[in-house]
Amino acid sequence: QVTVTLFLLLSVLGLAAGGKLLVVPVDGSHWLSMREVLEGVRQKGHEIVVVAPEVNLHIKTTNNFIMKMYPVPFTQEEMDRDFHTFLQDAFEEGSFLERFVRSYRKMKRLFDFALTTCEHLLYNKELMRYLEESKFDAVFTDPVLPCGQIVAEHLSVPSVYFLRGIPCGADFEATQCPNPLSYIPRTFTDHTDRMNFLQRVKNVIFDIPNIFLCDFIFQPYTKLASEFLQRDVTISDLSRKASVWLMRLDFALDYPRPLMPNIIMVSGVNCAHKKLPQ
Repeated sequence: QVTVTLFLLLSVLGLAAGGKLLVVPVDGSHWLSMREVLEGVRQKGHEIVVVAPEVNLHIKTTNNFIMKMYPVPFTQEEMDRDFHTFLQDAFEEGSFLERFVRSYRKMKRLFDFALTTCEHLLYNKELMRYLEESKFDAVFTDPVLPCGQIVAEHLSVPSVYFLRGIPCGADFEATQCPNPLSYIPRTFTDHTDRMNFLQRVKNVIFDIPNIFLCDFIFQPYTKLASEFLQRDVTISDLSRKASVWLMRLDFALDYPRPLMPNIIMVSGVNCAHKKLPQ
């Protein structure tokens, strides 16, 4: 009996060992929230490898994680200038059409940066060879930009998403969550989940631009993913394969919405860790 017990204990030692997590982050505030979670994961004994471009806003080298940086064909000055302009325009007032056009133009520029960054990650042969040989247990990523999904599919490992939302409601489609226009308010409407008839009509009208937003945001990634994986895929196909969705939502601030069993609310991780004045 003692021999059998020792054998069983030795056989489960590997299960008690920390896992190996590949992190494909999105820069900016997305990374600052994700970093808080990764610190907790690291403290539990897991090995964390972060891949990030050499030119970025907040993803800096740290001893807490294994950092794998790769080159991109633009400068820090170019990125800083475009992000600063985008943030300034975000606070400009105006009609819905004016705000939409401004947001479209600035977001197009930022998404071009992100797409170029993703291309240089996927086609960095030395870095991809390292990732393939490292045998990760999972990919941890923010799907607001779908580069992490492509990497997870290439490596054939499970993926965990950490997000607040995806442009044009793509997270609803990927998780098959109901998304009725009569119940869930669209961006820029300033509605709650309780709308009268005219507000619902306005909600439908405001949802029309999402058709074009999805195309201009995700179509380049669909092409990139199909070329890199050497088969026809869509970003929705890749997103549906996520094992867990960690949503940075709080129904005290956000409207109620239907959830699926693999969606977990993790509100509060994007709050500042400091004492507020009385």
